[in-house]
This record gives sequence, structure tokens and C-alpha cells, in this order.
Amino acid sequence: MSIRKSWAALCLLGSLLLPSTASAQFNWPYKITGGKAVTEVPARPAGQESALNLSAPKMKVVRVAFVGLGMRGPSAVERWMHIPGIQVMALCDHERGRAEKCQDILRKASMPAADIYSGEDGYKELCRRKDIDLVYIAPDWKHHFLVAREAMTHGKHVAIEVPAAMNLSEIWQLIDLSEKTRLHCMMLENCCYDFFELNSLNMAQKGVFGEVLYVQGAYRHDLTPFWDAYWKKDAQDRLGWRLDYNRKFRGDIYATHGLGPVAQVLDIHRGDRMKTLVAMDTKSVNGKMHVEQMTGEKCDGFRNGDQTTTLISTENGKVIEIHHNVMTPQPYNRMYQLTGTRGFANKYPAEGYALSAGELKKSGVTPSADDLSGHFYLSKADAQALVRKYESPLVAKYEKEAKEVGGHGGMDFIMDSRLVYCLQNGLPLDIDVYDLAEWCCLAELGTISMDNGNIPVEVPDFTRGEWNRVKGFHHAYASPADEAQAAADAMAFTARLKEKGKKYWEKADRSSGKK
Repeated sequence: MSIRKSWAALCLLGSLLLPSTASAQFNWPYKITGGKAVTEVPARPAGQESALNLSAPKMKVVRVAFVGLGMRGPSAVERWMHIPGIQVMALCDHERGRAEKCQDILRKASMPAADIYSGEDGYKELCRRKDIDLVYIAPDWKHHFLVAREAMTHGKHVAIEVPAAMNLSEIWQLIDLSEKTRLHCMMLENCCYDFFELNSLNMAQKGVFGEVLYVQGAYRHDLTPFWDAYWKKDAQDRLGWRLDYNRKFRGDIYATHGLGPVAQVLDIHRGDRMKTLVAMDTKSVNGKMHVEQMTGEKCDGFRNGDQTTTLISTENGKVIEIHHNVMTPQPYNRMYQLTGTRGFANKYPAEGYALSAGELKKSGVTPSADDLSGHFYLSKADAQALVRKYESPLVAKYEKEAKEVGGHGGMDFIMDSRLVYCLQNGLPLDIDVYDLAEWCCLAELGTISMDNGNIPVEVPDFTRGEWNRVKGFHHAYASPADEAQAAADAMAFTARLKEKGKKYWEKADRSSGKK
């Protein structure tokens, strides 16, 4: 009740900036001064504190609710069945049948059934419950913010699928919510947990590449086979939410897969910050074509270019290059490239590392030959030796189980496991609300750049002056003793819960006449 009262003003602001139905807008105030666009940065309200290194009290059990059980939600529920110390309290989707179907996942894992919520406002009723710690949000993009705002207003931590916020209005509201309520607001950026990215991050942090000066990331994924699979709200909706969003909005509206992992390498808001961006796009050709094919009508306007490129400079003189292209035929490519003063890492299309023999020796790895040059990728044997030397602790801990459980090859499971680990041990999360802001802001800021002749746009300091207070990005860990205790508590709880779940389903079968 106290949270609701303290947030009445913020919720009123939200209702003014964003309607209760899903309809994101790019309308944040900005001015152009000296050829550069500068957006308005709201002052931090009195009594509100930074969410940097935010932690919450330890949770022996993470009581979770899932909202959005269409494309990504069910696989998330299934992954969580492999994480000790959790209980699924509620399942919610606009279509009730989708939520009910996920009960089969709980049944298979001998977990008790969860309560079901559905309809346009089902998530609101769910968020008013007092026995939920975390809301895992995976509906269409336009509902990400609406569900997160409702959940945090009612005292729940949130983990939001990508992109977590679609415009600067949503971004600033989530920042204020997290700072005021002291609740975690994490974006579920799974690409930060892929094996190559984790190992390369560890190498970069250990100085293997020298000073990393230039990084690249992307989401280049031809979605032609998938456009018709996205949820449609009714018979009149012939495009589905994702193609319709691309039709209405310009800019890199899906930057997070490419930007997230490289931003961690550069310690963004942990010693460096994104300072200025410039965005450019091509005209829409295939986007218009898809609309015309799916509607049978001429498409006179399609805002999102078939290819969007954003260049970002940082306070410390680094450069970030990010691409977005979901329209043209090409192999899947997140780019992920690190260019350092002493070495190089690249994931797509050819995965490998480039270091001279001398630099490899300095890194503690004996090269297979003395004439190795940074002009060429390391041999398979040398690269494997480098990875063994600098394997990420997260890869070492989770890789085997992650590959068995799955989720984009295992990275989804590592992401979910880390989230639960940090909550159970009372630690700061790997991805905070400022990461969310920085990785989502390219959409509206890029649009401002392109709509004004590709002018530079100042990237807001979402930390409001505290970007250099934390020195370096790192994954938080509990002490060995605390970690062991939390793990033991989690295992014991799950064992008891499974016994309860087994009896629940046996009783349900008897009641229904099943044997």
C-alpha cells in the first residue's frame, strides 16, 4: 500500500505520457544546439537514490510469475524447472489457453499447478498479489513496459524480455521506479551469456586484447519466414505486432543483442559512458513488400529502413558500431567484434581470436609457433588453449547443464540461473536498469538523428552524473560459504516442493477419473 501511495504521482505521469493500452511513441522533448540534438534529462526526484549496485534482501525461494506465454514464455517456464529454489506462482497470457498449456510443463517437473490469469488486463490482477517476488515479462514489445510498471508499482522485481523499453518516456519511468522502490529492473539480454561472449569478456577484463578501442554488434536476422507467426490481436490484424511496429517506427528498435555484450566489455556506466551517436538507414524496400504481401494493399509508408547503422562515441574515446537488419537475405549475424591495441576477437561469420606470438606468451599461453601474427586468426589449438586459460567462471559453472537444458544453445539458461543466483544471494544483478536504458535508447535517439539529416545526438547520462562511480563491470559472487548455504536451501526446498507437486497431480488425476 505504501508503494502504491508513493508512486501515485509517477503513475499519473505515466498515464499522461503513455496510454493504458499498448501504443509506444517517440515524442520525448529535445532541442538542437550547435548542430547536435540534446534530449531532456529529468532531475532525480528528491529522496530518490541511484540504483547502481542495487541489491535486495536474500531470497531462499524466488516466487515467480510469468506474463506472456506465446513465443518465448513457455521455453522460459521450462528452463526454470531446472533451477532449484524457485516456485512458479502464476501464469498469464492474453489468451487463456496458452497459459493453461504451460501447466503441463509444471506437471512434467512435478511442480504444483500455478494460478492462471488471462485477458487484456490479466497481468494487473496478477501484480496485485502479495506472494510473488519476481515477474518475468515476455509478451509482445508494446506490453513490456506496461506490465513492468504495474509489477514494480505493486512491489515486484521485474525481468523483461528484449527490448524492455521502446522509447525514452518508458526508459525514464523505469529508472525512476527502480531507484525509488529499490526493486530490480533487469532486461533479459541473453546474448550477454553466450559462451564466446563470456569468455571474450573475461579475456578483455584480464587485458588479453590490450585496451579495447572499437567494438561492433548487430542484429542481422532475416525474419521473412517468421513475420506471419507473430501474434495478431484479431481478424483485422493482418501484420502481427512485430511487422506493424517496424512499419510505424524508425531507428534501431532491436539493438540490445548487439549492444549489450560489447557495452559490458567497455564498462559502460561503470567507468565509461556512451556520449554521442549518429544513425543512418537505407530506404525500405523489403519492409514495404512484406506489408503489401500480407495485406494485399499498397504500402505508401514504412518507417524502418531495411538496414540501420548507428555509430556511438564514448567519453573515453572508444567507438561502438551497431547494425539492425531484419529485412534482407543474409546469414544470421550478431557481429560481436572487439578491436584492441594488442589483440582481436570476432564471432561472426568466422569465430576466432587474433594475437601475435608475443602477445599470446604475455597472456600466459605458449604459442604453437613463434611467427604468429595478429594478421591471422589463431589456429584451433592455440585458440582452445587461450579459452582454457581464460574460461569465464560462468561458463565453467553452467556450460554442461546449459547445453543440456537449452535455450538458444544454453545462454538463456545461464541468464536465468544467474538471475536466480543473485536474488538468492542478495547480490546486484548483472544487468541493471541503466543497462536497460542504454541498450534500448538507440531507437528513439537514432530516429532523432535520422529525422534531422543524420545529426549527432547526445546520449543521456541515465545515471544522472554517476557513470564513473563504479570502476569496471563485473559479475557479483557470494562467498563460498554463503553460496553453498543458498544452494543447499534451494535444493531442499525444491525436493519438498516436488513431493507436494507429485501429490497435487495424483489428486487431480483421481478427481478427474484419470489413472
